Order: sequence, then C-alpha cells, then structure tokens
Amino acid sequence: MAQLVVRNLEDDVKAKLQRRARRHGRSTEEEVRDILRNAVKEEASMVPLGTRLRARLAHFKLDQDIPELRGQPARPARFSK
Repeated sequence: MAQLVVRNLEDDVKAKLQRRARRHGRSTEEEVRDILRNAVKEEASMVPLGTRLRARLAHFKLDQDIPELRGQPARPARFSK
C-alpha cells in the first residue's frame, strides 16, 4: 500500500477532520482515507448525462441516440392540451 504525507495542513483543518472522524466512529487516518477514496470515485464516475440516460433507458430499445445538448440555450417546455 502507498503512503501519503500531507505537510503544512492548517491546525483548524486537522481539528475538523478529527471531529468528523469521531462522529463517524473511526480514526482520523481512516476518515482521511475515506474522504480521498470518495473524491477519486466521484471524479472517475463522471459519465456524460446522455450516456447515463441511454444506459438507463436501454430496455425501451430506442431507435436513435439521445442528442448532446451542451452549449445549447435552455428552452421552456411546451405542453399541448
């Protein structure tokens, strides 16, 4: 396993980490490991919304791709009566 040393950490940050660890019933070291694991996991799971929608709606057997709307102006929804 790798080790990581963090230097020049502010005292108040360390104190807050210790309080957070106590609330979760674990050591400060384990709390920091958990924070780092979650930070990397969230970053790695940044799958584009269209891809996530397509996977989620796959059982509907859509004939077309869901278009990418990035950079497009927002339009209000239109409802017919």
